[in-house]
Amino acid sequence: MRVVVQRVKEASCVVDGNITGACKKGFLLFIGYKNDDTDIEMQKCLKKVSGLRIFEDENGKMNKSLKDVDGSILAISQFTLYADCKHGNRPSFTEAMEFNKANEMYKKFVDLLRKDGFKVETGIFGADMKISLINDGPVTIILDTDNL
Repeated sequence: MRVVVQRVKEASCVVDGNITGACKKGFLLFIGYKNDDTDIEMQKCLKKVSGLRIFEDENGKMNKSLKDVDGSILAISQFTLYADCKHGNRPSFTEAMEFNKANEMYKKFVDLLRKDGFKVETGIFGADMKISLINDGPVTIILDTDNL
């Protein structure tokens, strides 16, 4: 499982001209799954996202978590996080999880974030989404369960 975490001042997702989800100060999460991901990988990412301290404290150090700053989340599914570009210029997505299973995992991860007390809005799984954001910092963290 891979999650790209962007610290944002605001972010939104538009599908067919309609806003499907938005957040103010918080995280924009791009979430991707590979074929063999399980609940174990989800729990690892949930723990990291929940505790990630990338907001500045009163001394200007990244020392506060999303909960500490009362932030929210925009969670976007993104199978292209498992693009393989080793051979040629056209990416292969053979490592990416099958559509229906990935959708189930994405919904479950969003539910777990909500149960952990976060305000979470989403895009539409599998849709052509237009994402707008103001990255704060910029701060971008890549979480990969193979390395957690």
